[in-house]
Amino acid sequence: MMEMMDRKLKEADPEIAKAVEGELNWERETIHLIPSDNLASRAVLEALGSVFDNRYSEGYAGKRYYGSQEFVDRAETLAIERAKKIFGAEHVNIQCYSGSPANLAIYFALLNPGDKVLAMDLTHGGHLTHGSPVNFTGRSYNFVHYGVDRETERIDYAAVREMAIKEKPKLIVSGATAYSRQIDFKKFAAIAKEVGAMSMADISHITGLIIGGVHPSPFPETDVVMTTTHKTLRGPRGAMIMCKKEFAEKIDKAVFPGMQGGPHDHATAAKAVALKEAMQPEFKDYAAQIVKNARALAKGLIENGIKLVSGGTDNHLILINLTPIEKGHGIFAQKALEKANITVNKNTIPYEPSTPFYPSGIRIGTPTITTRGMKEPEMAAIADMMATVIKETEKYSLPAEKAERKPYLEKFSSEISQNSKIRKVRDDVIKLSRRFPVYEGLTYV
Repeated sequence: MMEMMDRKLKEADPEIAKAVEGELNWERETIHLIPSDNLASRAVLEALGSVFDNRYSEGYAGKRYYGSQEFVDRAETLAIERAKKIFGAEHVNIQCYSGSPANLAIYFALLNPGDKVLAMDLTHGGHLTHGSPVNFTGRSYNFVHYGVDRETERIDYAAVREMAIKEKPKLIVSGATAYSRQIDFKKFAAIAKEVGAMSMADISHITGLIIGGVHPSPFPETDVVMTTTHKTLRGPRGAMIMCKKEFAEKIDKAVFPGMQGGPHDHATAAKAVALKEAMQPEFKDYAAQIVKNARALAKGLIENGIKLVSGGTDNHLILINLTPIEKGHGIFAQKALEKANITVNKNTIPYEPSTPFYPSGIRIGTPTITTRGMKEPEMAAIADMMATVIKETEKYSLPAEKAERKPYLEKFSSEISQNSKIRKVRDDVIKLSRRFPVYEGLTYV
C-alpha cells in the first residue's frame, strides 16, 4: 500500500514526493535524539493514510450527528477499549487532536477563567500549556509554578506541598517535557487531595515507559490524565484524555463541542493500532531498553566531561547543562551537532541564566534510536561523538549585542561545516545509522 501511494504521490505532486523522500533519507542517515520524536510502524502509518481520512463524524460512538458511522464507531471503540485495558482507566476520550488542545480541554472542563492552578515552571521542565505567560493557559488562568531544587535539580515534594497549602489551587498539574527523573504521581495526588484540589497528570513523554512498567503510573490516584499518542507510545501525532468516571461527562463535552469539531478518524484508527502494538509483550522490552539506553548515554557523556542536569536520568530523556562552556551555548551545540547528523534541540535548564531562544542546555532522548535497534554499545559511541562535537564549539561565544548574533551564528555555521573533526563524526554517524535501517530494517513493523 505504501509503495502504491508513493508512486501516486510522485505522479500527482513530484515536489512534495521529493520532500517526503528527503525526510526519509535524512531519518536513515541521522542519529535522531529529540526525545519527543519516534518512528511509527508501517501499520500505524497505513491506518493514518487510510480511507478513514474521508469521513466526518461529529459526536461520539453510537451518538453521531452524521449517518453511516458503523466502521468509524468500531475503530473508535476499539481504541478506547484498548486504552482502558492498558492503563486501567475508567473513562477515555480518544478524539483529541494533539497534546496542547487536550490540556486546554481539561482546563475548560474543570476550571473557570482566573482559577488558580499549580504546575511545573517551563524553564524547570514544564510545558507551555502548563501556564506559561506567553501561552493561552497563562493568560486565562492564574498559574503558580513549582520548580526543582537548586542543588539536586529534582522536584522537592515537601516544597510542592508547602506551596499547595499556601496557594490553595483548584487544580495541581504534574508531568513535564524536560525532566529526567521519575515523577511520583501518588505524592502529587495526595497533595491535591490534602488541599482540596483536583489532580491532573500530563504523561505525554513517558506514557510508553508507564505501559512498559519502567515508570510509575498516575493511575488510579490521579483524577485526569492526558497523554499524546506518539513520543514513547510510538503512534500517530494525537492525544487522549483519561479520567475518573465523575469527570467523564465534563471532559467529553469540553473536547466536543467545547474545543473541537469532528474527530480525525484516520488518526483514531492509527491510535488503536499503536495501542494494540503497546499491548504486545515485546513492547515491555522496548520500554526497558529506552531507559537502559538513556542511562548508558548519560554515563558516556559524563565520562566525557559533559555536565548533566540532576546528574543523570531515570527515563528516556537527558538534559545537558552547557554553562561550564558558557551560558546560552545551547544554540551552538545544536547547530554543530546538526552538521554532524546528530539531531537535538536547544533547551532551557533550571535557573536558566540566559534566554529561551539562546538557552544554556540541549535536550536529548533515546526513543527513536531504541526503535531502530540500538543498544548500550551504540550509546557509548554516540556519547563519544557528541562530546567531540560539543568540545569543538568551546571557542565560540554569543555576542552581547543582539544585532550581532545572527551574523555571528551564520559565520559559526559556515566555520563548523568545514571543521575536520565534525566532518569525521558525520561520516561515523552515517556509517552507524546505516547499520540500523529505518523501516526496511525495523523488526516491529
